[in-house]
Amino acid sequence: MIMKMKNLFPAAAIIGLLLIGGCGAADQAPKDDSIQKESTSSNSDTDNPDITADSDTGNPDSTADSHTDNSDITADSTSDTSVERKVQDTLLSMTTEEKICQMFMVTPEQLTHVNAVVQAGETTKNALNQYPVGGIIYFKDNIIDPQQITTMIANSQSYSKYPLFIGVDEEGGSRVARIANNANFSVEKLPDMRVIGDSGNSDEAYRAGQVLGDYLHALGFNMDFAPIADVLTNPENTAIGARSFGPDAAVDAQMTARVVQGLQEKGISSVLKHFPGHGGTTGDSHDSAVENTSTLEQLNSTEFQPFISGIQAGADCVMAGHIALPAVTGDSVPATLSPGIITDILRSSLGFDGIVITDSMQMGAVTNYYSSGDAAVKAVQAGVDIILMPQDFEQAYESLLNAVRSGQISEERINESVSRILRCKFR
Repeated sequence: MIMKMKNLFPAAAIIGLLLIGGCGAADQAPKDDSIQKESTSSNSDTDNPDITADSDTGNPDSTADSHTDNSDITADSTSDTSVERKVQDTLLSMTTEEKICQMFMVTPEQLTHVNAVVQAGETTKNALNQYPVGGIIYFKDNIIDPQQITTMIANSQSYSKYPLFIGVDEEGGSRVARIANNANFSVEKLPDMRVIGDSGNSDEAYRAGQVLGDYLHALGFNMDFAPIADVLTNPENTAIGARSFGPDAAVDAQMTARVVQGLQEKGISSVLKHFPGHGGTTGDSHDSAVENTSTLEQLNSTEFQPFISGIQAGADCVMAGHIALPAVTGDSVPATLSPGIITDILRSSLGFDGIVITDSMQMGAVTNYYSSGDAAVKAVQAGVDIILMPQDFEQAYESLLNAVRSGQISEERINESVSRILRCKFR
């Protein structure tokens, strides 16, 4: 039984969001998907730096005295109602199979079974008809130049019955930046987030979010797996390192919120990672099981702070890491598969009702202990909305579908996640 957190941290102002919802225009599609070369990696990590394949109010006039102009509030309320109606209408029209597909985000290679996909043609179209997934994540091998990636994204959107999340790991800095580290793209290269954290200037963090958001939006992306919200409490941690804003939780919280604001204002869904915090671990979840031995009180005062501030700043998504909290849950189950961490802490205690997405399910912390099917079912039972890159996508899909058909997972539980997904896409 997880004890509820006694204190939340001072709330940052919640910003208005501008989210395009992944609606891309369709370009003329090529006839076939292109195979450039054999894949050099299974892309088993969304953020592994080693993957090289990879409400205004106011007086309307001087005679209005203290009356405020509520037209913007009314418009927002009307818009929210319209979105909710569209979400419910869409949900009612979907088959169970379509709903379950929306709960997966995969690489184009997983979707098409083609190596190193750099075009979206008939193969992509047919695959999306069979498996209308919730989103596609692109890696270095998929991204050649601006015209190529823009066309591929637009074509993929045009083939999909439902808007796609189009995601990428673009954190800024030297290690994880699929676009900025490609010489074919004339975009600003940002410093490591540790440099920004050490500067103490949160305006630089906001500007980083704006820069990233600007060029990602222009290319057709609508989701960025950033920022890193991990507090670097273990200086020997090489999995995170300079990707983090640093060891000071208060500074990290401020910087994280500002990057989120910058991204979301540009129409990019921000994904806070890696909850409950990867900065204090000694291992690397890419390879094997990882633990954070902190107590709930310690987590509350340190690791959770950047996630709380990022959520309050309006982040659409939180990525669950494959990190166990044995001092809290009493077991070694990673957060991605733990109801105690996802439902009891992230949802109930921290109050997050946005989209929870797993870290790559191809990592050793999962694949060494669970099959793709078992991991998918356990993730949804834990409270996850989107399963990212299962090692065997078809097995994961079939297992989740069978779990619903057998009553192991209720249709209502699936509807809960798909509603969150559609709500974000339709805004």
